[in-house]
Amino acid sequence: MEQLTVNPWAALAYLVAGVCFILALRGLSSPATSQRGNRYGIIGMTIAVATTLIVHAPTLAVYVDSSPMAGVPRHVDRPFNLDLVTLVEILAAIGIGAAIGLVTARRIAMTDMPQLVAAFHSLVGMAAVLVAAAAFLNPQAFGIADMVIPMIGQPFLVIHQVSRIEMGLGIAIGAITFSGSVIAFLKLNGNMGGAPILLPARHVINLTVLAAILGLVAYFTQDQSAWVFWTITALSFAIGFLLIVPIGGADMPVVVSMLNSYSGWAAAAMGFTLHNSAMIITGALVGSSGAILSYIMCKAMNRSFISVIAGGFGAVAASGGGGAKVDRPWKRGSAEDAAFLMQQAEQVIIVPGYGMAVAQAQHALREMGDKLKEHGVRVKYAIHPVAGRMPGHMNVLLAEANVPYDDVFELEDINSEFAQTDVAFVIGANDVTNPAAKTDKTSPIYGMPVLDVEKAKTVLFIKRSMGGVGYAGVDNDVFYMDNTMMLLADAKKMVEEIVKSLD
Repeated sequence: MEQLTVNPWAALAYLVAGVCFILALRGLSSPATSQRGNRYGIIGMTIAVATTLIVHAPTLAVYVDSSPMAGVPRHVDRPFNLDLVTLVEILAAIGIGAAIGLVTARRIAMTDMPQLVAAFHSLVGMAAVLVAAAAFLNPQAFGIADMVIPMIGQPFLVIHQVSRIEMGLGIAIGAITFSGSVIAFLKLNGNMGGAPILLPARHVINLTVLAAILGLVAYFTQDQSAWVFWTITALSFAIGFLLIVPIGGADMPVVVSMLNSYSGWAAAAMGFTLHNSAMIITGALVGSSGAILSYIMCKAMNRSFISVIAGGFGAVAASGGGGAKVDRPWKRGSAEDAAFLMQQAEQVIIVPGYGMAVAQAQHALREMGDKLKEHGVRVKYAIHPVAGRMPGHMNVLLAEANVPYDDVFELEDINSEFAQTDVAFVIGANDVTNPAAKTDKTSPIYGMPVLDVEKAKTVLFIKRSMGGVGYAGVDNDVFYMDNTMMLLADAKKMVEEIVKSLD
């Protein structure tokens, strides 16, 4: 077996990059330090990429006859003899990818950030698939195979058994991540409905396919035939599709977090194949942090992780509260009414949701909060863990609008205050304020902790029309309560009108 030599300077550089990634995750845990966390991530990735390019710079090679009798050629790299053509191709690929990423990040609206994250996860998954395929087709270039010279017949390459395990797991997780992220993107982008698509006997099908993948990965360690490798690939693409299609739209934040974890484990598996410690460290960090975040979000939703990935949440959406009940009596208010009520209040709790993101109303909302503070009103913002369509979506939007971090509170920290609050101002948040989650066992959101906005003295609820329902497809009883005033309009326009009325 070929012995791999480790460059001590490269190992040190990868260690520094790993520390930067850890500091990045630490920084991203709070909006107040998120910019610093992003900087650490950029520095770490720059170090990792630069080190990899230096250590694995493409060189021209010569072939020598290692066994004159067998006639088996062996290539030997010539140091300092760069293969400029290959190097230019690598740098060009990096440049093209960087340009696409920069343009996309600058042009993408904050509303579409969940779709962008899902798309990026799909690229990570596909990258893992392509690396695994390249390693399988040309294992000698990756240093993961030995040449076997039989007594009779032609020499052939035997991939190391441990490398086959890494390759099988890497391509399986990568393919699942890719196809699952594509479905998540289509659901988030509106190309597919948010309601779960329930296939007959889906659990049996999923378990059978997963068992077949695991069995083939085990068999691949004994037989490196091409049909085994490509069957694992095909089944993994299929199960990624099958796992995400039955999941309802209200679960999308958990799905995005879960796919983030998958992409990390795929990268870690490929790191072992490439003998790259930076990929192993980064993948493990992303995979573990994504898994922990998924667990935290499932706990916040009072759901088990297994029920989410099995598509259980939302599976009974049609049986309870599915349609909008527009024939029930409700009260409509104006911007002037809302401004008057909030001016007279001692405390206003603002509850943002995806409707605020769609309308891009976060800046107007921050201006409204500032105006209320000038009138002596205490203003707080209540964030539900799964508000929006990805983890931290509302936090990002409020931070973009320079809302003070001290004014933003998570569900468990502020829910008890609604009973002593004069006005709960809900802007485009339906499912996370729906009391059906506490009372209606037939509702698809039953059991999910929600913000108790109905306990406030007055609820001001902004939505476009009474005909629409939340992403989970469930009507909200808060709309029809005696203490609720509906403000039907585009969220940004309504908040701007309220701001004018506060002058």
